[in-house]
Parts: sequence; C-alpha cells; structure tokens
Amino acid sequence: MRTIRSFAVAAVAAATLFLAGCVGASAAPVASTAPAVSGELTVSAAASLKGAFDEIAREFSAAYPAVGVVPFTYDGSSTLATQIIGGNHVDVFASADKANMQKVVDAGLATGPQLFATNTLVIVVPKGNPAGITGLADLAKPGTTVVLCAPGVPCGTAAQTLLANAGVTVTPASQEQNVTAVLTKVANGEADAGIVYTTDAKANSNVQAIVPAGADKVVNQYPIVALDSAADAPAAAAFVAFVLGPDGQAVLAKYGFGAP
Repeated sequence: MRTIRSFAVAAVAAATLFLAGCVGASAAPVASTAPAVSGELTVSAAASLKGAFDEIAREFSAAYPAVGVVPFTYDGSSTLATQIIGGNHVDVFASADKANMQKVVDAGLATGPQLFATNTLVIVVPKGNPAGITGLADLAKPGTTVVLCAPGVPCGTAAQTLLANAGVTVTPASQEQNVTAVLTKVANGEADAGIVYTTDAKANSNVQAIVPAGADKVVNQYPIVALDSAADAPAAAAFVAFVLGPDGQAVLAKYGFGAP
C-alpha cells in the first residue's frame, strides 16, 4: 500500500512540475518581429495641406514617439518637385496633383505613389463680398482685381481648366506660387476675388466662398510617396501608411478633403 501511495505522490508531483513548466513556457514574453520605427522624418507637402498635415504630424508623433518629425515644408507642388529633383533631401512628398508627382517619379527618385485625397475649387472673396462677385463670369468684368495661382502650380492649372470650361478669360493682377498666397491677398482685401481650393476657403474666416458652376468637373487628386532615398525608410513608410489609414483620412475629411 505504501508503495502505491508513494508512486501516486510521485506521479502527482511530476505532473505538477510538467504543468508548471508548460505555464511558464506560455507566459514567457515573445519578442516582436516588427522593425522598430525611429529616426527623423522630413516631409514636403502642397501648401493646401498645411492645416491637415500639421494635425496629422501631431497624431503621428503620438503614435510613433521614437520618430523625430522635422517641421514640414509647404509650398506649391511644382516648387517642391523642382527642389526634390534638384537634390533637396526629403523623405516623403505629398503633391496636390499627379503631374508634379510624376516629375519626381520620372526623375527616378520615387516609385509607386498612392492617392490619398481629392479637392475642388471655389471662388473666394473678402468678407462681405464688396465687389458683388457671384460667379466665374464676374471675374472677367473690367475693374475686377483677381489673383490666381501661377501656371504649373496645381491650383493654377486647375483654375485655368475651370475658366476655360466656362468660356471665361481672366487677366489676373498677379499669379502666385502657391494657393496660400492667393488666399492671403483676398483675405487682406488686396484683391476682389481669387480661385483656391475648398479646403483653403474653409480654413480662413476672413473670406467667403462661392462654388462656381463646373467645379465638380475639375477635381485635383493628391498623391503621396516615400522617396527612394529616404534616410529612415521605415519611418517614411509608416507616415505614408498613417496618411492612407483611418486616422489620417479622418483628419483630412475634417479639413474638407474628399476621399481619394
């Protein structure tokens, strides 16, 4: 009887040790195979993206605290593309049109850009609309001071298409290198009207927006890409994914951008 009891005690002890070993094995931490995202991120983005991308940068920094985010560079997409092709160090480029992005791709500096947003045009006038602008035809009236983006800048190319589709010819008082400059001149009362993106008008309380006929037919598509020469490729890829993901898309929608 003592032998049987001793065997039973030994068996229980062995089983306990076995189970303890199993629990210990399952509880052991498993090393992550995901690469750590760190480094420093530089981004050049179309001027019309400033409000949205500044907020996206803050959210990205909270999600990836090990990545140092350099203040973004904002300007006309044509200017940014020229700078990148000329050797300016950039990890990520976000353009307000496909044409200027294609210049960077054709230069062999990036592959596989992805669309992340859309935007349409509006006429903006100073608060109170002192010149009584109601549509595109009014921009061609004698004595009306109009500012537009320069040709080659996405907002300028789109504005010319919008005007041509409506059969309206406008001689602008100035042609600006980015949409922010157009908006600023109108907001300051230096012009009777300008043509900017819906998102820009929404962000400035000193202007009123007029949606012109045909605006829905002239839609700017915004592509984004991590440059092949990005110093911290994982960080650049993470930022692009963040913009394309639900968090980035929610911010863009908040600022008035359409889905890609």
